[in-house]
Amino acid sequence: MGQKVKEPRYHIVKRADISKREAWTIRIIAILAALLLCAIITMVCTGDNPISIFVTIFKGAFGTQRKTWITLQYVAILLIISLALTPAFKMQFWNVGGEGQVLMGGLAAAACMITLADKLPNAVVIILMIVSSILAGAIWGVIPAIFKALWNTNETLSTLMMNYIATQLVAYFTIVWEVPKGSGKIGIINQNSNVGWLPNIGNKYLLSIIVAAVVTIGMFIYLKFTKHGYEIEVVGESQNTARYVGISVEKVVIRTMLLSGAICGLAGLLLVGGINHTITTTISAGQGFTGVMVSWLAKFNPVAMIFTSLLIIFMSRGASEISTAFELNQSFADILTGIILFFIIGCEFFIRYKIVVRKDLGKEDA
Repeated sequence: MGQKVKEPRYHIVKRADISKREAWTIRIIAILAALLLCAIITMVCTGDNPISIFVTIFKGAFGTQRKTWITLQYVAILLIISLALTPAFKMQFWNVGGEGQVLMGGLAAAACMITLADKLPNAVVIILMIVSSILAGAIWGVIPAIFKALWNTNETLSTLMMNYIATQLVAYFTIVWEVPKGSGKIGIINQNSNVGWLPNIGNKYLLSIIVAAVVTIGMFIYLKFTKHGYEIEVVGESQNTARYVGISVEKVVIRTMLLSGAICGLAGLLLVGGINHTITTTISAGQGFTGVMVSWLAKFNPVAMIFTSLLIIFMSRGASEISTAFELNQSFADILTGIILFFIIGCEFFIRYKIVVRKDLGKEDA
């Protein structure tokens, strides 16, 4: 008789199909579980009741009119960056260089503000800022694309390395333009003249939100209804199939990364010219990497990215508010944010796979 093989009680099976309702149910459960765990951890550390903790999370994002506007502004910037990365991801080009592309767009805007402030009218400076920021981001995005298209280099590594180069360039020019000398920072650029400051529409938060709305609509139309969007989808499915039907894969890769980098450059322009009015190495606050998760969770759907961006910003600002309200340091907020993101990312496993329990364990196989 052959040796009996012991079957495991549990095994993982890939789901053949799952409805949107089931997928969002899993996500909601994951979010609630993350909030519950954060509440328990905070309760243990502070002794406060869970209800006050949940109220604090909500107040952190929407507690006042100003906080609501800031939250929406953060959502807008994250959404723009996520939309920028989406075309590349949809064609299976793993662009993790959004951070560097945003920094280069911001650096180009800052350069125009600093060097042209006393030479050209404000309107001309702003126009040059827009053009140079979009161009700088596009160039930073297309360099890895060219290497990928011509020599099949690893785009994940090359785009990641471009982030470090961009960070060091910003650090260098921060020293060159520092005010006052020896301070190691630029400070508010053109604080007295406001040259290069993007105009306020209603209030100082609304411009970024409007731009995000326009980019979202434009990206949705581009990916769903244009020839370029169709070519991106075909290249993402199979490069061999794309070549068979006459699509130039190399051309699509380069063109898509030009677009991706250009939109990231636009985000850098908004951060420097419209929000912070300065440039630092941390001005994008890691949103170039967070945008990867937003795009992935939304399954590359521009409309769904609105909700995923809002969710992540809401959780992040709520965690920061907990840290402030209960007199804990920023590291505690980072821990809570990490827990929330872990649950959000982890729930995708249960959307793609299911755990099956063997009920006939111990019975002889037929």
